Amino acid sequence: MTKKLIIFLVILIVILAATLILFKIVRIQDVVLRQIYPLQYETYVEKYSEKNNLDKYLVYAVIKVESNFKPEATSSAGAIGLMQLMEETAVERLNVISSSENSSNENNLLNAASINEETDNNDLYDPETNIKIGTSYLAYLIELYDGNIVLALTAYNAGLGNVENWIKDGIIKADGSDIENIPYKETENYVRKILSSYQMYLKIY
Repeated sequence: MTKKLIIFLVILIVILAATLILFKIVRIQDVVLRQIYPLQYETYVEKYSEKNNLDKYLVYAVIKVESNFKPEATSSAGAIGLMQLMEETAVERLNVISSSENSSNENNLLNAASINEETDNNDLYDPETNIKIGTSYLAYLIELYDGNIVLALTAYNAGLGNVENWIKDGIIKADGSDIENIPYKETENYVRKILSSYQMYLKIY
């Protein structure tokens, strides 16, 4: 075996070894990222994302930031479930959904009358019910702001009335290009986290 052939074989082995190591590293990173950014409740997310013309990965990002996929999550403000719905918002959206489906309350996943001060809110902890209502509300906000996801997410977190006032008073731009000017730091961070998670979901899947 000539010296040149030996050198060639050594170089080839080194390249193959480096490639194998790199492949394993990439695979490990892929597995880890999929654990951090999972696709849970796929059946419901895909069903209601499609029904509301939403990108399912945006919905996954919202759920991750809102509750980290914990259906029992409850915020200090009283937001409930996977997509952290407030009772009043849930009732309003359910009425809209009921009207659009042209079905009676008794056939709905959630009876609007069951959410009031006299009863518990267990229905909103149900993953399908929560995702059904949450995606409907998110789609409504995105449509309201002509497809502007930033403004929709800001309103989802801070409230529609606040966003309307901030735009009217010139505090934030109507195109949502100045996230840094959102008065609520918590909301600013919330929007940034969702946009970042959304990009990660698009990159991973």
